[in-house]
Amino acid sequence: MVSDAQVRLLRQKRMERKTQEAAAAAAGMSVRTARTWARGPLPSAGKTPRSWRTRPDPFAGVWEQEIVPLLTADDAGVLEATTVLDVVAERHGTRYGPSQLRTLQRRVRDWRALHGPGQEVYFEQVHPPGREGAVDFTHATELGVTIAGTLLRHLLFQFVLSASGWRWVAIAFGETFEALVAGLQGALWALGGVPAVLRSDNLSAATHELKRSGGRALTTRFAAVLDHYGMASTRIRPGEAHENGVAEQANHRAKVALAQALVLRGSADFPTLEAYAAFLHAVIDRRCNEPVAAALATERPQLRPLPAAAIPSYTCWQPHVRRWSTIRVGGRTYSVPSRLIGHPVEVRQHPDMVEVYYQGHLVERMPRLHGPTEHRIDYRHVIWSLVRKPGAFARYRYREELFPALTFRRAYDALRATHGDRADVEYVRILHLAASTLETTVAQALETVLATATPFDYAAVKALAAPEPPHVPALDLPAPDLHLYDRLLTEVRA
Repeated sequence: MVSDAQVRLLRQKRMERKTQEAAAAAAGMSVRTARTWARGPLPSAGKTPRSWRTRPDPFAGVWEQEIVPLLTADDAGVLEATTVLDVVAERHGTRYGPSQLRTLQRRVRDWRALHGPGQEVYFEQVHPPGREGAVDFTHATELGVTIAGTLLRHLLFQFVLSASGWRWVAIAFGETFEALVAGLQGALWALGGVPAVLRSDNLSAATHELKRSGGRALTTRFAAVLDHYGMASTRIRPGEAHENGVAEQANHRAKVALAQALVLRGSADFPTLEAYAAFLHAVIDRRCNEPVAAALATERPQLRPLPAAAIPSYTCWQPHVRRWSTIRVGGRTYSVPSRLIGHPVEVRQHPDMVEVYYQGHLVERMPRLHGPTEHRIDYRHVIWSLVRKPGAFARYRYREELFPALTFRRAYDALRATHGDRADVEYVRILHLAASTLETTVAQALETVLATATPFDYAAVKALAAPEPPHVPALDLPAPDLHLYDRLLTEVRA
């Protein structure tokens, strides 16, 4: 039997000036059949729908009596055919099972199309050029990207022009105010213009004042950012992600493009974060921005001009350094050099970095904490006091932070097994050695002594990591008597 697809292909080949024989061969039919279907309606047009069943209806006894009442009572249309089939199977035993599921799904679908509740209607929108840009964050750890072998847990910030579809993407490590401002400003300055409206979802307290308004009002600082660029803000209703469909669809397409590009690259490992960022921008520009270059050229003249300069994308804090050599920034604890204890410092919290300034001088830079981690203690900041008071190690609140690597934790456990309470003193001295020399050298020495499976102490580790320089004895040599050379000359002449 000839299908519609065969006839369409036959007629297409004939329109391409192929011979009758060549067109018939391409369509998979004989020349005689090809002549029959050279013109006229398609084969399906001559078929009349059948009004009879080819097999007995398995739901003939229960459809009207049991299934239709269930569907009628389901005003929201949430009942699935699998649930209905389970109900019928409980009432009628083995008569109904998985083999009837596909039939029931078709019946339920057709009944709802004729008698079911109305469905939600989505309204296709028209986006005037230059009016709107949408922003959103999306989780990207699923891409499996690693930096020097370590999995990169990160998000992608994305800005999209609703009219042209031009986009800008940046790496982020949390949906924070600083990441939002840095991403937004990076996009606007790369674009070279400003849309009239910025659309977003409810991006937590980084964007909306949750305490007083339940997430509907902008925070004062983000409102100031929008005022600086002359943008208005629109937001979706909580839980209605489809209302920010431009950004949601862009997130999906960006991750699909990146996943395929990583496959073609042959590896998801990058030497540095900067190398991954360069790869990210190259993929987005090639796969997403180049196809919309013409639309962007039309939209760019409709954008508003940029202000004279960007604004800082960091948040300033003014904490005092506590006697524990720590500061509190954004509800998290960071250690700082102990020489700052008691002094006020300025902390600049960037999207992925925290900088500590004293009197305008940068004194410390450290990675910003994200996720569930609430404290970061650098042992180099406290070890000089701890080595004088090793007894404080046992119940130190942040003791686990004083194991910079797994090797140090293993070493401490080994010391506990062989030295008891004396292990605290020995370990603190080893940690002091790591701060005084090189942590990697001390770690290698610990690996060596742990491999021997014999008891060790600080002295054994120091002998490997920082051996004493050899002692060179001082020799007291008298000055030579040069008159001896004069005598030799005299004897030779004689």
